[in-house]
Amino acid sequence: MDSRLWLMPALPLAGAAVVGFLALATSRRRDGLPEPVLSLLACAGPALTFLLAAFHHLRFLDLPPASRIVHETLYEWIAAGSVRVPVAFLLDTLSLTMLLFVTGVGTLIHVYSIGYMRGDRSFARYFSFLNLFMFSMILLVLGDSLLTLFVGWEGVGLCSYLLIGFWFEDPEKAAAGKKAFIVNRIGDLGFLLGILLIFWTLSRHGVAGLQFSHIERHVHLFSGGLATAAALLLFVGAVGKSAQIPLYVWLPDAMAGPTPVSALIHAATMVTAGVYMVARMGFLYLQSPAAMLVVASVGAATALFAATIAVAQTDIKKVLAYSTVSQLGTMFVGVGLGAFSAGIFHVMTHAFFKAVLFLGAGSVIHAMGGEQDMRRMGGLAKKLPVTTAAFGAGFLALAGLPPFSGFFSKDEILWSAFSAHDPVWGAVPKILWLAGLAAAGLTAFYMARVFWLTFLGAPRFDAAKRHVHESPPSMAVPLIVLGAGSLLAGLLGTPEALGLGPNRFHEWLAPVFSRGAHGSAAPHGAASLEILLMGVSVAVALAGLLAGWMIYGRRPETAAALSRSMAPLHRILANKYYVDEIYDALIVRPVGAFSRRFLWRVVDVWIIDGIVNLVGTASRVASYFVRFLQVGSVQAYALVILAAMIVLLVGVF
Repeated sequence: MDSRLWLMPALPLAGAAVVGFLALATSRRRDGLPEPVLSLLACAGPALTFLLAAFHHLRFLDLPPASRIVHETLYEWIAAGSVRVPVAFLLDTLSLTMLLFVTGVGTLIHVYSIGYMRGDRSFARYFSFLNLFMFSMILLVLGDSLLTLFVGWEGVGLCSYLLIGFWFEDPEKAAAGKKAFIVNRIGDLGFLLGILLIFWTLSRHGVAGLQFSHIERHVHLFSGGLATAAALLLFVGAVGKSAQIPLYVWLPDAMAGPTPVSALIHAATMVTAGVYMVARMGFLYLQSPAAMLVVASVGAATALFAATIAVAQTDIKKVLAYSTVSQLGTMFVGVGLGAFSAGIFHVMTHAFFKAVLFLGAGSVIHAMGGEQDMRRMGGLAKKLPVTTAAFGAGFLALAGLPPFSGFFSKDEILWSAFSAHDPVWGAVPKILWLAGLAAAGLTAFYMARVFWLTFLGAPRFDAAKRHVHESPPSMAVPLIVLGAGSLLAGLLGTPEALGLGPNRFHEWLAPVFSRGAHGSAAPHGAASLEILLMGVSVAVALAGLLAGWMIYGRRPETAAALSRSMAPLHRILANKYYVDEIYDALIVRPVGAFSRRFLWRVVDVWIIDGIVNLVGTASRVASYFVRFLQVGSVQAYALVILAAMIVLLVGVF
């Protein structure tokens, strides 16, 4: 195939460079370039990349499953002895699936940003960073080796810092950007160590290389302990990037950035990178059931933990942020149990419904003049009908009600947990299923709370905000498209148990995950059991919705009474289990004090500066004696030259 894969990352990179150059060139001008021109330049790269991905999708459909793969090498990056690391791209059904929704949802977020960021004095800088973010994520997905993936991995980390702290004049927003960057660096250290361990292991056997296909061919060289260590080190990076316990704390603070940035980071790009990496390296994780159990257990704990926090938050974006953390945990349950297709399926459906939820929240905040507290909203359905309908579709998809997309992907992960079996795991998968079911019920409850407090009931905002109106078309159209995706995307992976034929999403990804997975063998009577568990899942979701309606809709006074009667628990949940405060007391302050009192005052001032100053003083002292040789007399210089020549001649003869 004439692939030209390099065009897909090159287009948004070119957009970032051009818009960034124009931002710098016009920085001294008061008006700058017209926003429509900048908008066209910024949206062109992601849109064209999406069209290229769609074109490759059509070409893949005409090929047999085994032939749906394209390699493209640009140039040799590292050549050291027998080690060769090229800059190369890999397009298979997994990377193409990621590309389709990353670029599709990313393009819609770019279009939405035109209206949301209108009039911002850093309009061009914003779109330059947004394009650079898209380039990094595409590079991460398309990379043919761990090293190329790592470049994109670090790129999205850098761009998240730039975008979360976009309004850096506000100290709180600047601190949120730094927090995201630093916490991700902690995880990335583990990821880098995992890459080095893989490289060292292969080098010991004379087959050094970091290409995914190369590692898979030689995965048998990783004994149990090495496979576990490498898989867990890579997972440390995923814990940071995809916000799992204990490195999830940066993600809720990422709400400091513009709302479209929250949608881009939380829905389709950066936070899903860890799930994609585990799926891409699935052949390594299958070598270590213990590592996979850790992945699934951390995911389940995170899903339930974050869901309990979301119940008590009052900031609409914070609720959605903790919901993202919880949903990412559910994805890790899937890939941790070896149900890689199910995990990626939930990544895809989540991209639609979480994007529309964040953009819907942005539409509400835009209409409310920056207000984010749900307690000061209410009754917005009549004033924001498009936003309400789109947000409602995302809400029902996240709650897991059929036929919305979230039901199919979430339920498949729950089924994977219930039907998983491995001697190492024992009864743990059933516990993971219960945790996932409980998290799903809480999700339905807190999203019912969000929807009712924001859009239904009586208005609770002051008279100054009575002018609330629907967002402009540039914001409304992406909401409609994403709302439709929240409803329809799940139909791509309907389970076989419903009698609708084979799961098309599984068939599409089968060439990548052909090695099989733990838990793939279903128990006897699986179809009827799976349908029964679907019913249980729907019943739990309906119970959560009913509880939310009873407490916040029919009897709103019940919410205040419950808060008073359960004040200690409510205070703990509202303050997020005081995790940030604990980290601050145990880690941030001690490290800061150690840095100031020892690293700065002793190491920096006395040792490093002392060595530099000593070198300077020694040079001054030496120059004091050497300067006597510089007498300024030509005869003296000639005498020295003559003496040197005599010494040389004597030495020769």
